[in-house]
Amino acid sequence: TDQQVKRFKYWEFRTMAMCIFGYALFYFVRKNLSIAMPYLNEEMGISKSDLGLFLTLHGLIYGLSKFFNGIWGDRSNARYFLVTGLVFCGICNLLFGFSSSVLALGIFWVLNGWFQGMGWPPCGRVMTHWFSQNERSFKMSVWNTSHNVGGGSLALLVSAGIALFAAAGITESWRAAFIFPAAVALLLALFCWWTLRDTPESCGLPPIEEYRHDYSGRAAAKGEEDKIPFRRLFVDYVFRNRLLWMIAIANVFVYFVRYGISDWFPTYMHDMQIMSQNQSRVAFSLFEYAGIPGTIVCGWISSRFFNGRCAPVNVIYMVLVIIGVVTYWQSAAVASLFGGDPDTTRRIVVYTALALTGFAVYGPIALIGIQALSFVPKNAAGTAAGFVGLFGYLLGDALLSKIVVGQIAGHSSLGWNATFWLFTAACIIATLICAVTWKKELDTMRERLKKAAQK
Repeated sequence: TDQQVKRFKYWEFRTMAMCIFGYALFYFVRKNLSIAMPYLNEEMGISKSDLGLFLTLHGLIYGLSKFFNGIWGDRSNARYFLVTGLVFCGICNLLFGFSSSVLALGIFWVLNGWFQGMGWPPCGRVMTHWFSQNERSFKMSVWNTSHNVGGGSLALLVSAGIALFAAAGITESWRAAFIFPAAVALLLALFCWWTLRDTPESCGLPPIEEYRHDYSGRAAAKGEEDKIPFRRLFVDYVFRNRLLWMIAIANVFVYFVRYGISDWFPTYMHDMQIMSQNQSRVAFSLFEYAGIPGTIVCGWISSRFFNGRCAPVNVIYMVLVIIGVVTYWQSAAVASLFGGDPDTTRRIVVYTALALTGFAVYGPIALIGIQALSFVPKNAAGTAAGFVGLFGYLLGDALLSKIVVGQIAGHSSLGWNATFWLFTAACIIATLICAVTWKKELDTMRERLKKAAQK
């Protein structure tokens, strides 16, 4: 009916907006350590090794949490699940901001990593329940801009917090990077609680497949429409899913590049004396904000030209990432081609390279997650997202971008050049894996569309 169409449009828009807004808030209380690391190093005397350990343990726990909370989230109300995780993240950030010992800081940041894992799975669950298979690649790409909205806004939020702390006479400016964003996130968590809803059925609407007449996604087996037994969930839908394994491995290298660039960017700029701290924060925001149009265009290309397939677009975008990373790495050489003041020109090159990298890298981040959701029933979406995220955060983030980069960047005979060789190699490997999944994804989707047509 017309009334039902109006209600669906209203709730779909509201759900999309609140998933973007809600997940962006998690970034207020996650990425702030990267921005605060130079301050913690100078003001608190915390070594780069310790800071790298904080990042490593956080990524490790977050990866595990994303997997286990994905399973739990598939059996919970997404609205309650997301807000609870956000509140605990805010509390951990407040405790971090009021602490001084290295041990206490480490404990609170590790706890924050666990509660951060309660953000993505409920959002993935909500999106699969509110948007059908044939529209999901674009709609979820729009939702994935929440990473960039949160990460980009955080740099501005931290700058505002530092200014307020300075006006209040508080000299330890690093505390503002945790206390101020946490207070904002906790306040806005109440708004998420009020506005977000779990499924169309909870609003008195029919399931999305029935409303859209779209049954092209993978359906649950008979009798498993509500909850899939644990054994079938792990064995049949995850561990025997070859395509899921392939995109999970690609996710390792994409996450390595994403977090390796964003986590260590302020420290790299400081070590190489390319930018001031204020300029560095602007560049950090540029990297994040550039991902917004990049992610949206990525999803549009997938829907418009590839019938929702993700692998072709991933290949195109990863080639752009390679160009951005190499230009960022060789910014001095690139700047010398244009003349003018070397320092000013190099900063412009760095801004441009980071914008290109941010524009491109978040596309595969979004589409790999969408691929994971597309190849399992919607009531296994959180588990699939957690499985792929486990690889990305456990290996790509915690192991490679934190431990490996921390060790190599601080090594006198290796340093940043070796680090960028690794970034470049990771981009190439991810591109090749995405290329391998191209035909497999096409064959699988053809088979499902054929079954949907028979219905």
